[in-house]
Amino acid sequence: MILAAGRGERMRPLTDRVPKPLIEAAGRPLIVHLIERLARAGFTDLVVNVSHLAGMVERGLGDGSRYGVHIAYSREDQALETGGGIAYALPLLENEPFVAINSDI
Repeated sequence: MILAAGRGERMRPLTDRVPKPLIEAAGRPLIVHLIERLARAGFTDLVVNVSHLAGMVERGLGDGSRYGVHIAYSREDQALETGGGIAYALPLLENEPFVAINSDI
């Protein structure tokens, strides 16, 4: 599970227009670097929680096929913080063990 729902307050005003996971580093969005690394490590079924500018993240990543993964989205009406976001996404995680990681590392 990739935690990507936050507003990115410390990055404002940039994150008023661009969700923090889509901020670019080395020519690609932060979250893309992470997805590519997860795919190389064998994680191919991903759940990404989204809230702030959620549509931009969903459109930017699509279904994940271009990265060799499948992405399901857990869309929160308002960011639920880490624990709440994970609890809300549990139905998508199908009672299997999972890794949770922040989208901006």
